[in-house]
Amino acid sequence: MIRSVALRKVFRHENVTTVALNNIDFQVREGEFIAVMGPSGCGKTTLLNILGLLDNPDSGEYYLGDMDVSRFTEKQRCNLRKEKIGFIFQNFNLIDELTVFENIELPLIYLRVQTKERKIRVYELLDKLGIPARKNYFPLQLSGGQQQRVAIARAIISNPALILADEPTGALDSARGEDVMNLLTKLNENGTTIVMVTHSQRDAEYSSRIVNLFDGKIIEKN
Repeated sequence: MIRSVALRKVFRHENVTTVALNNIDFQVREGEFIAVMGPSGCGKTTLLNILGLLDNPDSGEYYLGDMDVSRFTEKQRCNLRKEKIGFIFQNFNLIDELTVFENIELPLIYLRVQTKERKIRVYELLDKLGIPARKNYFPLQLSGGQQQRVAIARAIISNPALILADEPTGALDSARGEDVMNLLTKLNENGTTIVMVTHSQRDAEYSSRIVNLFDGKIIEKN
């Protein structure tokens, strides 16, 4: 499903040059659950941003399915993100001015799904994640665990083939973190491909394979 060849990304600021990714060869098969681990600053989030088409590499190739997307235009990347990729962030990234229902519904609006179908799908997902009573709440009225459930609902409402998760339990206590990891495991068991960046060995153990990064290079694959 994912294949990168010699991906390289360099950041330059004034006289400082930082090689974030250094010739990364990386592959994820459809249906896998991959954990990407490594110390802060090793390139994990940069890799996730490129996989999620939020950024482009400076060189190398990135294939999503059979498409080389590394040189797609911004419009092409945006369309592909909407169709195929769901994002889960450590800090939730919910829109404070929208209710739980509206936050979850938003990707379907972008995809121009009809109003009746949107409502059916959002209500089904609210029930599935155990938060139907919170549908009219705003994010700041929710606990951290509830906010992350809403973020997961928003990520999966469009049935993406690929979910990219950046430290999905980093802002949660251990009990709520375990709930989130169990949700991700169920999604994976139902066929969703997941790539997760994490510092947590406990969270990584939920995955089917661990990839370790250090100084922008893959140093070990389990």
